[in-house]
Amino acid sequence: MHRVVITGMGAVTPLGHSAPATWKSLREGRSAIGPITTLPREALRFGIAAEVRDFDPLAHFDEKRLILLDRVSQLALVAAREAIAQSGVDFAHEDLGENTAVVIGTGVGGEQTHDEASRRLYGENNPRLHPLTIVRLMANAPACQISIEHGLRGPAFATVSACASSNHAIAQAFHMVRSGVADAAVAGGTESCITLGTMKAWEAMRVLADDTCRPFCKQRRGLVLGEGAAVFVLETLENAQRRGATILAEIAGAGMSADAGDIVYPSEAVAAKAMQRALADAQLTPESIDYINAHGTGTPANDPTETRAIRRTFGAHADALAVSSTKSMHGHALGAAGAIELVAVIGALRDGVIPPTANFVDADPECDLDYVPNTAREMRVRAALSNSFAFGGLNAVLALRGSA
Repeated sequence: MHRVVITGMGAVTPLGHSAPATWKSLREGRSAIGPITTLPREALRFGIAAEVRDFDPLAHFDEKRLILLDRVSQLALVAAREAIAQSGVDFAHEDLGENTAVVIGTGVGGEQTHDEASRRLYGENNPRLHPLTIVRLMANAPACQISIEHGLRGPAFATVSACASSNHAIAQAFHMVRSGVADAAVAGGTESCITLGTMKAWEAMRVLADDTCRPFCKQRRGLVLGEGAAVFVLETLENAQRRGATILAEIAGAGMSADAGDIVYPSEAVAAKAMQRALADAQLTPESIDYINAHGTGTPANDPTETRAIRRTFGAHADALAVSSTKSMHGHALGAAGAIELVAVIGALRDGVIPPTANFVDADPECDLDYVPNTAREMRVRAALSNSFAFGGLNAVLALRGSA
C-alpha cells in the first residue's frame, strides 16, 4: 500500500481563476455571492448565486475545440492544466500516462448544453438539436476531455453522487493510487449549473437563501448555488520524492457511507460513520484533527445535523476543533463542492490559516461548535477532514495530513 500525496492543484472558481487566487480570497473571507448576471432576474424568485465571472473560453480554447465543450468541461480542463503544470509531471516523457487515472465528479454534467437543447426543442418547437449535444452534456465529458488532452490511458470515469461527487472522485482516485491499480491520478470535480432550468428546480425545493449563505448561523435561510472546478494530481510519495516534486499535502484516508433512509433529510449517525471511517482508514485519532471543512450548506436541516455528527465522532475533542464552511464564500457548487473545498483544506495545512465561515451574525444554540466566524484564524493544522454529505444520503469524507 502506497502513501498518496497531492503534487498539483488547479481551480477556476467564483473566488478566482486559479488555485492561488481562490485561496487568497478564502483566507481574506471574501464572498463571491451576488446578483446573477447571466439569467433574466425577473424570471427568478431569488436572483443570487456565486458565478465564475469574466471567464473567457476563447482565452483557453480555439473555436474548433469549443464546439465540443460545455462550460462544465471548459472549467475542468483549465483547472486540470494548472494542476498538471504545478505538479511538474510530464506524462509522456515519464510514461506515466499509460496508467494514470482520471476521475472527475459532477452532479449534473453539461447543464448549459441540456438547458439550451430544452429551450430549442420545447420553447422554440425546433426539432433540430446540435449534433454534438450528447458529447457535450454527458456527465463523463470532463473526465474524457482531460484524458484526451493529456494522453492519460489509465482508468477514466465520472462519479455522480450529487454534492458528494468530487469527494467520491478523489476518494476513488486515492484508493487506486494507494493500491497500485493506477500509478497516478488526475481527480477533482466540476459544475456549471447556473441555468434557468436548474435555478427554477432548486427554487421549487424551497431550500435557496434569499440574501446570502450563512452556514451554522441563527439567521441562515438556505443554500446559494455556485459553480466552478478544482482538479488535483495524486501520485505515490515515492514517485513524488523521486521527481523532487513539491508535496502540497498527503491524502491519508477516505471514509464513505450511505444513510439508506430519507432522500433529502440527513442522518447524524451515518454522517458520523463516514468521518469515523475516514479516521480509521487514515490511522488518525480524533485528537489529531485540528480542522474540519464542513459540508455546511446553510440549510435548517444540514447544519445542526452535521454539528451533532461531529460531536458524535469527536466527543470532547469537538470543542477544540476549528470548523468552517467555505460555501459561505464560493456558494454550493454541488458536484464540484468538495474539490473546491479541498483547495481550502490544503491552504490551511500549508499556511496554518483557517478560512472563516463568512456572513456569520448570531450563533444558533443547535450549532455549538467553533465555526471561525467572519475572520480567518492563524493556527497550526496537523491534519484535517473535508466533509461532503449529499442528497440521497451519500457521504464522503477525506482525511489529509500536512506535507512535513
